[in-house]
Amino acid sequence: MDHIRNFSIIAHIDHGKSTLADRLLEITGTIEERDMRDQVLDSMDLERERGITIKMQPVRMKYELNGQKYLLNLIDTPGHIDFSYEVSRALRAVEGSILLVDATQGVQAQTLTTLGMAQAAGLKIIPVVSKIDSPLARIEEVSEEIEKLLGVQREEIIQVSGRTGAGVANLLEEVVKRVPAPTQGPTLSTDSQGRTFKSLVFDFKYSTHKGVIVFVRVFSGEVKKGDKLKFKVAGKEFQALEVGVFMPEEKASESLKAGEIGYIVTGIKEPGIASVGDTVAGSNSVDLPLPGYEKSHPVVWASVYPENQDHFNTLKLALGRLQLSDSAFSFEEESSGVLGRGYRCGFLGMLHLEIITERLRREFNLPLVITLPSITYNVVYKNGSTETIYTPSFFPEDHLIASVSEPWVTATIIMPPSYMSAVIQMLYEFEAELGDTEDFGEGRTSLRFEMPLRELMRGFFDKLKAVTSGYGSISYHISGERAADVTRLDILVADEPVLAFAKVVSRRQVEVEAESAVEKLEKILPRQMFTTKIQGKALGRIISSATLSGMKKDVTQHMYGGDITRKMKLREKQKKGKKKMKERGKVNIPQDVFLKMIRRD
Repeated sequence: MDHIRNFSIIAHIDHGKSTLADRLLEITGTIEERDMRDQVLDSMDLERERGITIKMQPVRMKYELNGQKYLLNLIDTPGHIDFSYEVSRALRAVEGSILLVDATQGVQAQTLTTLGMAQAAGLKIIPVVSKIDSPLARIEEVSEEIEKLLGVQREEIIQVSGRTGAGVANLLEEVVKRVPAPTQGPTLSTDSQGRTFKSLVFDFKYSTHKGVIVFVRVFSGEVKKGDKLKFKVAGKEFQALEVGVFMPEEKASESLKAGEIGYIVTGIKEPGIASVGDTVAGSNSVDLPLPGYEKSHPVVWASVYPENQDHFNTLKLALGRLQLSDSAFSFEEESSGVLGRGYRCGFLGMLHLEIITERLRREFNLPLVITLPSITYNVVYKNGSTETIYTPSFFPEDHLIASVSEPWVTATIIMPPSYMSAVIQMLYEFEAELGDTEDFGEGRTSLRFEMPLRELMRGFFDKLKAVTSGYGSISYHISGERAADVTRLDILVADEPVLAFAKVVSRRQVEVEAESAVEKLEKILPRQMFTTKIQGKALGRIISSATLSGMKKDVTQHMYGGDITRKMKLREKQKKGKKKMKERGKVNIPQDVFLKMIRRD
């Protein structure tokens, strides 16, 4: 184990993690030059298109320094806050971490969040400034920020360029020198084969032929093909069909020993068994699982319906397949009178929602209707009963409610000080409570605040980028629940509420939201044969209203001359018919209108 080094790269989105990993693989000869491509560790097309890491990817590299051979295990982790729990488990699987900071942007908010996790895990941090070849690089200022953040000397900070490869060879040497070798973890009781084995699951994926493949860091003992193993938290026993390492493709090996990172093929094809943070141990083990396991809890909910109900079973199979490789994602069946049968799905955040729905469209070729994302509300009724509300259409009327609570987040924004006043004004609009501010290096300020999760989903990220000209970055975490001053907004078409358009909004914003929804629907709803009212209703009253005029037809166009009373009779008959249609007729709302209402402009 003295010649093993396990480390990860932590950074904000788009700070060059994947590009640096490419250069590390090149220099160590892990990948042949003819097989090299950009973002080689990003296996999904979606990752390469967006330039972000979604699925963490481990890789083993062979490296020689001063005649001594080393095994370097790198875990390339996602930088987005939605996947913070998975990142925290991956950091428990290593002994050191490269803190990568973009020389053109400096320390960002999400960098601080991930750094805090790495420090809590007791990792050795190697500070690195990337993109030093850029003409916009501010190497001195960014190095000063890192010095202040970590309390390190300037000479401890390594400068690299992932694009040109400058400084990467020096970085590899420093990884070997600074990152400690893994130590033997706490052993389990001896199993029937006379060995001890204990490992942490930090990620997993699903293969049609092999079932679930778990990515593990071995803390003690050894595992071989054919060993009987057990998920300690899930309680499921299985036999190791194959063990191996990442080169970066999966390569079978004889065994995995303490200190190593690799994979185990379980053969399990049931969803919900494997989960990040679980412990895989010998089947006869009686010891407790490794500490820190948490069951992930969705914070954002949205309903997913197939555009064509003939695709419902295909959608069910697709969701089941995705859950085999992503235990944080949950779903259950529901039905809507307008949209038919579908599924209510829970996600870790807005990016997680985008990724899952995009994968459904691409990998399974499914045209979908996605409802407006919402959060959960805990409602206490006046009769003393309580209920958790996941869907706005089930949110009760105001006169039935004693109290409502909703999740809040604690967040930090890092930005240039010149944008402070505009950001504070924006935070007021989003019902935030301001906290402390702190100077963060030269020309950088951090602002801490708390706000409802509901408001964070109301276009907050786009507005922040617009207000700060792209220089602002945010990190956040769920901090608990507070009383919510919210109400349900219904949209009525021809005096009938359309459940698919219902949403829960702040009482402060109810008038703005009602007017906006009515105005939008008026523009996109096709004209009917009769005059149609579109109304926004909340707090027991109509708040906004618009009238869509009916289509007109000249019922006398076939008549030539004659007495005017003949035309008057026909027009009177038409008027009575329109009145009947208005009383008895229903408005036909096409599918594309639902799609346009659900999508944000």
